[in-house]
Amino acid sequence: MASQAEPQARTRIAVQAVSKVFSDQPQKALAMLEAGETKDVILERLGTVVGLNRVSFDVAEGEILVVMGLSGSGKSTMLRCINRLVEPSAGAIVVDGTDVTRLNQKDLLEFRRHKFGMVFQHFALFPNRTIQGNVEYGLEIQNVPKAQRAEKALAAIEVVGLKGWEAKYPNQLSGGMQQRAGLARALAVDADILLMDEAFSALDPLIRRDMQGELRQLQRKLGKTIVFVSHDLDEAIALGGRIVLMKDGAIVQIGNPEEILLAPATDYVRRFVEHIDVSSVLTAERLADRGVAVLRAGHTAAEARLAIASCQQTSWYVTDEGGRLVGRATREQVERCTGTIGAVMEAGCDRVEASATLRQAFARLAANRDGVAVVDDRGHLIGTVTHRGAARALARDTAGTAAASAEEARHGLVHPKISA
Repeated sequence: MASQAEPQARTRIAVQAVSKVFSDQPQKALAMLEAGETKDVILERLGTVVGLNRVSFDVAEGEILVVMGLSGSGKSTMLRCINRLVEPSAGAIVVDGTDVTRLNQKDLLEFRRHKFGMVFQHFALFPNRTIQGNVEYGLEIQNVPKAQRAEKALAAIEVVGLKGWEAKYPNQLSGGMQQRAGLARALAVDADILLMDEAFSALDPLIRRDMQGELRQLQRKLGKTIVFVSHDLDEAIALGGRIVLMKDGAIVQIGNPEEILLAPATDYVRRFVEHIDVSSVLTAERLADRGVAVLRAGHTAAEARLAIASCQQTSWYVTDEGGRLVGRATREQVERCTGTIGAVMEAGCDRVEASATLRQAFARLAANRDGVAVVDDRGHLIGTVTHRGAARALARDTAGTAAASAEEARHGLVHPKISA
């Protein structure tokens, strides 16, 4: 019934037990971290600030991973450790098989130039250079010939929607346009991995939302691997990837937005997410009941009756041999069928995309008493969202975060993948 599982993406970045203490003699502080002492205790006893406490996570190819937390949580320190703008005190950071922490300065500079693109909160554009000149800067550092440099810069400028503005200077552009220029500069060097530190925080709310949408589109189009630092949970949810939530230099939870909302690992996480409307985050894919019986358009009458013999449903989705949704058949249609189900079914039926939120699905759900089909972006049937499933999800939002029941897990409501 469901579409075939996508092959698991390879790991591009592996952060392995990384700690950072700001001290000329970090050994005592690191030993205290290993013994389980807190950031505050180490500061009190040694006067040493702990930036990171044994942080571990992976980033898959083509993923947007959001590292987030409040001020002082360690999120920006973690991002800068990935390309060693901040030197880790302990642990390893493996990028495409290379342990970045072991590179000498010469090799590190070369590795950065070709592997990472960096986008900062405050644009970091050169005021005396045109937009094209700014976008070309990273290519100049790589000693790319002038003609090729211009070609790549103009292509990146077009990708971010600034075509026609390449001869302007930064002070002639709005804040949102300047941030696009900063993104274009990172894209021009053709780095596979983008490191983005509070990249949209300085923008007005409407421009910020636009940039979040544009980043998602760029990521889908270009397949970049992105590590995005933010202090804003709404922004993390809007970007749509996994979230690494940090506090006091340590990770308190990793998961998709739905997982963190429905199964917060600690009271801190629960307080962090309590203002979020679950219906605007939970996706149809997460709510889909995958246990419903499905008929094939090519089923004969006898095969169809056998398939639904023990079902209490009054109608069934119909798919083609490839699993794509093509229609719906009622019990009456199945009973009077003399040929194939495809000949008697109602062609086409209401559906929602797997990525649609519950809020976005409400109208279609209200119009379909028996629920609405959930399909992937190629039209393959995943399952169905029912009124009962939607009510159960909203009830969880109201009642709190008790452990999911066996029935809820079976229906795909919650699949925790939590690590602290």
